[in-house]
This record gives sequence, C-alpha cells and structure tokens, in this order.
Amino acid sequence: MAFREMTRKNKQLPSEVCIEVLKSENRGVLSVLGDGGYPYGTPMNHYYNDADGCLYFHCGKQRSHRTDALKACERASFCVFDQGYRNEGDWALNIKSVIVFGRIQIIDDWDAIVDISTKLSHKFTQDEEYIQQEIRRSGPGTLLLKLTPEHITGKLVNES
Repeated sequence: MAFREMTRKNKQLPSEVCIEVLKSENRGVLSVLGDGGYPYGTPMNHYYNDADGCLYFHCGKQRSHRTDALKACERASFCVFDQGYRNEGDWALNIKSVIVFGRIQIIDDWDAIVDISTKLSHKFTQDEEYIQQEIRRSGPGTLLLKLTPEHITGKLVNES
C-alpha cells in the first residue's frame, strides 16, 4: 500500500526524531477497525524495541473490543505526542506527534511477555521487585501485541 505524503512537509519530523518520541513517551492511542467499521481507539502504554523496530503493548487475554477487532483485521495505527514546549515569550505550545501505521500480531508466548513487560515497566519504575511481582501476578493473563510498522510519520505542530 502506498501511504499518503504529508501535506505540510515543512512540519515533518525526521525519522530519528519520530523514533525518539516513540521511545521517550509513555503512552499513546492505539486505533483498530472496530465494530461496524468504526475506528476504535484506546490509550495504551507502549515499548519501542530498537532490536526489531517494532512497538509492543500488553493487554488482558479476556475477549475485548480491541482483541476481537485485531482478530478480524490486523491493521492498526498508533498515535503518540510529546508534552510540548513553548518558545520564550510565546503562548503557543509546540508538540511533536508521531503516527505509526502497521500490522499487529497477537503474541501469547510467556518468555516474550516477561521480556517485553519488564522492558515496558522500566519506563515507569526501576523497582525490580515490584516489576517481577506484577509479572508473576498478571503475566499469565497477559497477551502481547506486536505492531510491525509499515509507515511512520511525524510532525511538529504549533498550536497558534
């Protein structure tokens, strides 16, 4: 599939900046094709894996709108934006936003769940005891979602 080019190319972020936003921000919105063809977006924590260039999410194994949608259509998009900054003397916020388009695989492999859940948890805490306790408690009920990017685009938006 050919993805659209950004209309305002002067706002486009270089790919390395897009990756940095994906790595540094804690959450974004994962959107899938939901019931009746309506988009279904949910806030999700994520982990960008340098080793394979994929994004990972975790969710429960129980049947849900998101997992039903992913079983019907593996295509998804994920949108992340940073906290932004203001230039001195300016009221307008400058925000870097990134959208990843790709396909999601549902992974139900214990070793992968432990590995990625540990790495994802390190974005929030360095408390190894807490992380391992949570993985032992919640891990057996966890699915791992792997988003393999087909297209990544980002831009710098000025709210003025």
